[in-house]
Amino acid sequence: MRSASRMNWKRWLAIPALLIVLFGIGGLVASNVQTAVLEVSDNPPLHHRIVFQVNADDQVPMKHAVSNSINLVRHYRELGEAARVEIVAYGDGISMFRADASPVRDILEYMRVNFPEIAFSVCGNTKTIIEQREGHIMPLIEGTRVVPFGIVRLVELQEAGWSYIRP
Repeated sequence: MRSASRMNWKRWLAIPALLIVLFGIGGLVASNVQTAVLEVSDNPPLHHRIVFQVNADDQVPMKHAVSNSINLVRHYRELGEAARVEIVAYGDGISMFRADASPVRDILEYMRVNFPEIAFSVCGNTKTIIEQREGHIMPLIEGTRVVPFGIVRLVELQEAGWSYIRP
């Protein structure tokens, strides 16, 4: 009895397979799938979103974040594609955006004027800790935005589809 039901099952599966082979439906489906994959991969996103993390009081990663941000924006401008970049600093990295001590202050001021696609963010939690330790308000480079927590900002941007870069 079992062998008879297995035989019917195999025949039932064989009929659609035979139709696919005879009428070329398999090739049609396969070519449509391949075309759809190519169309998706050949169309770049219309809006590029990149976030850089700076969490060290070190000029090297700061300068990398700055130069890479500018290069990205210039590249996508040349292609006629929109791009948004955000540099998020937390921990010791917020020295990058201190108006009184930033080792990259001049270039940040240049960026603010010439590259409005690039935003600056600092961790409010770290800023508060430093201000309490130093006993005064920490001045920031003009245009720098304070977010509650730098690490949370990084997570939120990544969850929203932003590309994450750590220089």
